[in-house]
Amino acid sequence: MSHEFINFEEISRKTWQGLHQAEQAPLSQEELDSIKSLNDKIDIQDVTDVYLPLISLIQIYKNAQENLSFAKGIFLQKQAKKRPFIIGISGSVAVGKSTTSRLLQLLLARTFKNSRVEMVTTDGFLYPNHILIDKGILDKKGFPESYNMERLINFLDGMKNGQTMSIPVYSHEIYDIIPQAEETIQSPDFLIIEGINVFQNQQNHRLYMNDYYDFSIYIDAEISHIEKWYLERFQSLLQLAKTDSKNYYYSLTKLDLKEALAISKKTWQRVNLVNLENYIEPTRNRAELILHKSQNHKIDKIYLKK
Repeated sequence: MSHEFINFEEISRKTWQGLHQAEQAPLSQEELDSIKSLNDKIDIQDVTDVYLPLISLIQIYKNAQENLSFAKGIFLQKQAKKRPFIIGISGSVAVGKSTTSRLLQLLLARTFKNSRVEMVTTDGFLYPNHILIDKGILDKKGFPESYNMERLINFLDGMKNGQTMSIPVYSHEIYDIIPQAEETIQSPDFLIIEGINVFQNQQNHRLYMNDYYDFSIYIDAEISHIEKWYLERFQSLLQLAKTDSKNYYYSLTKLDLKEALAISKKTWQRVNLVNLENYIEPTRNRAELILHKSQNHKIDKIYLKK
């Protein structure tokens, strides 16, 4: 184990699955297939072995958060406000954050009956393309400077204070913020925040994103595996774009496949790999839990902060 993980307990998948009393997963393979991302590989066994124990752990953290909030209320002689339990989920592009987030959303809703579980992706806090072009950073989309971090922090702060907040909506089809579209989030019981930047801080700012999370997860894998998954996903996106002229990838479908894949490889090396190594992976040990994936998207190790 590298020095970076000195503050984490390494747990094998076999040990981890034994920490939870085996029970049937509360969803079918069909439901699982409907929420997984392109090219992600996950089955019911993964849910039973990895995600059900994770839900049990989240339950422990939620109970602790409620007890602390109640005790602080007594100390301050004021009633504790109802606020969501906020979970941050980060990791590289193409590592499977969206699948994990949607799966947790479904499992939490079925475990905590009558609870509202909302999921928000930080893509909505990217500056619109026209602003990125004005700033001369369209080629750095996804890098820290391409996000409206102030609005993201304000959103988290509003959620923590039980407010109703409106946020922009991002479309992967048009590769941009949808003009005039907003999503309203109103005091959920659980709020999942998913994105490559959820552990990053505003530049030259004293507010820390991590302070808003009650639990946090980083999805990790070898860079060679992530690159392979990224290129596979790119090919799937090309297939989907073939009949949709409004799709961002449509123009690339007119190229020879070899040529399109060369562009994808170059984008990985010049943008996504640089972003991963310089800005995303360095935030890994800010997570409470690290899910490490081996080849074929299988989680083989779990690191839990001591």
